[in-house]
Amino acid sequence: MTGALAGPDGGLRCPWGLSTPDYVTYHDTEWGRPVHGDDALYERLCLEAFQSGLSWLTILRRREGFRTAFASFEIAKVAEFGPADAARLLADEGIIRNRAKIEATLANAKVLAGWEPGELDTLVWSYAPEEPGPAPRSTADVPAVTPGSTALAKALKKAGIRFVGPTTAYALMQACGLVDDHLADCVSRGA
Repeated sequence: MTGALAGPDGGLRCPWGLSTPDYVTYHDTEWGRPVHGDDALYERLCLEAFQSGLSWLTILRRREGFRTAFASFEIAKVAEFGPADAARLLADEGIIRNRAKIEATLANAKVLAGWEPGELDTLVWSYAPEEPGPAPRSTADVPAVTPGSTALAKALKKAGIRFVGPTTAYALMQACGLVDDHLADCVSRGA
């Protein structure tokens, strides 16, 4: 339960964004910034699912391995993966080798390959709040789940997307800029 803390340059940042240089870069340049495009959102959705039960830092440090293993998360390419690809992924030390998460990633690509271009982007962004909520003053003010993330998870599940619950959906909303959960005093608030 803490407020923004001084970073390496003296600027105040969200406390989680200061634990490693990897986090500082991610916090300052990516987290909370708008992400659009079906493939880009598919990647974030997959990585948030892989993060479930793990530290985001674990995923962040393996992100390039994930991108290599999953054809840069191009939906059309991943949708063509078959049993040999699934076996290859289960043996790939550059990613998290969790069978359920790998199977969900492949199944989700097959579902999304049948969607119209822009449909995933439109669906996800339709759950962005119309008005921003109050800026969180401390980490205690940042929720893990919201009614919006619960509704987004439900809509994705109804559409056939697997391994997405309200917490994963909210992490996606935070990471992709649908909500701005940078603390009020954070240098990245509103960026």
